[in-house]
Amino acid sequence: MSTRTNDAVLPYDEVVARFDPVLGLEVHVELGTATKMFCGCPTEFGAPPNTQVCPVCLGLPGSLPAVNEVAVESAIRIGLALNCSIAEWCRFARKNYFYPDMPKNFQTSQYDEPIAFDGWLDVDVETDEGMRTFRVGIERAHMEEDTGKTSHQGGATGRIHGADYSLVDYNRAGIPLIEIVTKPVEGTGKYAPQVAKAYVASLREILRGLGVSDVKMEQGSLRCDANVSLRPSPDAPLGTRTETKNVNSLRSIERAVRYEMTRQAAILDAGGRVTQETRHWHEDTGITTSGREKSDAEDYRYFPEPDLVPIAPSREWVERLRASLPENPHVHRARLQAGWGISDFDMASVVNAGAVEVVEATIAAGADQAAARKWWLGELLRIANERGAELEDLPITPVEVARVEALVADGALNDKLARQVIEGVLAGEGDPDQVVAARGLAVVSDDGPLLAAIDDALGAQPDVAEKIRGGKVAAAGAIVGAVMKATRGQADAARVRELLLERLGVSDQA
Repeated sequence: MSTRTNDAVLPYDEVVARFDPVLGLEVHVELGTATKMFCGCPTEFGAPPNTQVCPVCLGLPGSLPAVNEVAVESAIRIGLALNCSIAEWCRFARKNYFYPDMPKNFQTSQYDEPIAFDGWLDVDVETDEGMRTFRVGIERAHMEEDTGKTSHQGGATGRIHGADYSLVDYNRAGIPLIEIVTKPVEGTGKYAPQVAKAYVASLREILRGLGVSDVKMEQGSLRCDANVSLRPSPDAPLGTRTETKNVNSLRSIERAVRYEMTRQAAILDAGGRVTQETRHWHEDTGITTSGREKSDAEDYRYFPEPDLVPIAPSREWVERLRASLPENPHVHRARLQAGWGISDFDMASVVNAGAVEVVEATIAAGADQAAARKWWLGELLRIANERGAELEDLPITPVEVARVEALVADGALNDKLARQVIEGVLAGEGDPDQVVAARGLAVVSDDGPLLAAIDDALGAQPDVAEKIRGGKVAAAGAIVGAVMKATRGQADAARVRELLLERLGVSDQA
């Protein structure tokens, strides 16, 4: 098994010209239930290590599990939202393997009898020909329990190699999980990385709308394993896949798929063979490295869980849950676009930036739709890209963005000052009003100080004053700029220009 970290890659354009990529995406969703999947232990994130455990989730002898009804209901609702069929009868199985963070030495999961199966999800991706919809087939959505968390101490990478010792926290062991597995995603071509990102983004939007999970990728509530393989043409057999584990941001999913395509292509180009294995994604370097050779299903020795009875959801229950589903994201976005009165291109920009929810919430907080889009797709998207973060993960809320825009609309701030206010909010200096007060950022609206600054600028540039008096009104920009600099950008530029022309006795139409 390769352990190289400097694998060769092919240029991406060459990869997509010579190979056909096939994706397989496995998404693990931690459900937001109050208690664990098979016991009554709480599921609070961030509790002290090993304080939310009991004999059941620790797998102690004689303990017996009991199924969490809310978790089953959540699984059904997820399946329905993904256009899946819901099993009339299903059961749990034991997935047997030894790992320190699995206290029972098996994981209670579902194998050949999942609760939801054979669904699909449409995702929109911007292509060279405009917006295109790709249909991602859903193989299954099944219930299982999460593992504990192992932390490797010492060493430079945080991984087991080079670590001095490891610690295991079993608080997470037994938390309800839904694993959503796609069918092979074919026909994406050069857009494979974007399709992978768009799929997980759409899935996250659906799950948040269902209220079944907080889907916080940075906390592990939603984790994606990205399977990638290459083949010489769409009619060739599937190639050998690799599985990049636990990619924890939308941006990283796109980057990891793209990198793995270029790495595998280089191996095939050199006449080598791709190893079926798990791989680790490194956010800092933008590469994947080898983990372990991938096990097949038979290696886990699945067999039915003897301590749990089968689950047989009644059709009446399923239909009640279907009736409770929120609006489909595609329908929701079309309704928003119509209400906002924007073009397909503008809506695609909002979708591609992952800004639908934050823009919608900013408008709901009182901002004009154009202003909401301006701030989220402009200054805030720029900052998010610099930080390698998603928009919704920035430490500023839609309500705060709406307040910044309200201050601009009222004339208390101009756009330059507003950007400084946003900077202060992101730095943790308080809400917009607190940042304005602490930094002294309010627009200077008193004519007295503005006239004094204008006189100083005219005195320093008498030649410009003569040009303006001579009819070259465009030269006023130099004086306005000097006043803006003198007031640290806090003057109202339009008012400065108005006062300047009045001072010189010049009409703006001259």
